[in-house]
Amino acid sequence: MHVPSIGSVQPLHERKGINNRLLLALPPATLDRILRVSEPVSLVRGQRIDCADQPIKHIHFINRGLVCIAKTVEDGRTVEIGAVGIEGVANLLPFVGIQKTILDVIVQIPGTALRMGCDVLRRDLENDTAFRQVVQDYARFSLSELARHIACGRLHHIEQRCCHWLLIAHDNALSDDFPVTHEFLAMMLGYQRAGVSIAMHSLVKAGLIEHKRGAVTVVNRPGLEAAVCDCYREMRNELDEFLPPAKTARVFGFKQNKIAGRR
Repeated sequence: MHVPSIGSVQPLHERKGINNRLLLALPPATLDRILRVSEPVSLVRGQRIDCADQPIKHIHFINRGLVCIAKTVEDGRTVEIGAVGIEGVANLLPFVGIQKTILDVIVQIPGTALRMGCDVLRRDLENDTAFRQVVQDYARFSLSELARHIACGRLHHIEQRCCHWLLIAHDNALSDDFPVTHEFLAMMLGYQRAGVSIAMHSLVKAGLIEHKRGAVTVVNRPGLEAAVCDCYREMRNELDEFLPPAKTARVFGFKQNKIAGRR
């Protein structure tokens, strides 16, 4: 058995399973420092990480799972404004010095995150040029993705948009199986439930997914990628320009499932 010698201790970022692409883009010393002042937390479906008009106490680097940024209107209906997974953080506002959130941040695909206090975050941003640069690149991507999300909702067919959301969920669940209902997907897409049900049924009939008991199983990812609108490919290409790929590793003691159809 190999016993590491004194002075050859692995850096923290090599001893923990890190899938968050923003963290993976940081220099090792910066990442190790962030890991020392952060804590791993579970993300439970339906959990509100941040609530509209409330102070933001922590920033969450998503390590597995998906959260949605949502707006609730006066009649109680909720519409998704955007979704965040392992590419970044659950709420971008603390990065630009805003201390009270504008929208709700809700966990939709359960998983894990690294939670860091906003006061510590602000100090690190002030003192670390490399961290600031990665954050600036991520902020630019987030604004671009928001514009893309709005355009997609206006211009593309519901079946294409279902494929888009399912691929994003698949990327971030790090599993072929994840929870989703027609009601939830209708809310995410801002579309009538009946139309979403028809679109999902067509994807099942085409052999791209299985959907039962409030859960989806992706069985033909290449087929989903062939059927999706260009927005998904544009998003992936833009991310790949400045962020490294996610690892497939153990995440804070949570074992990931095999992901089918990945390249």
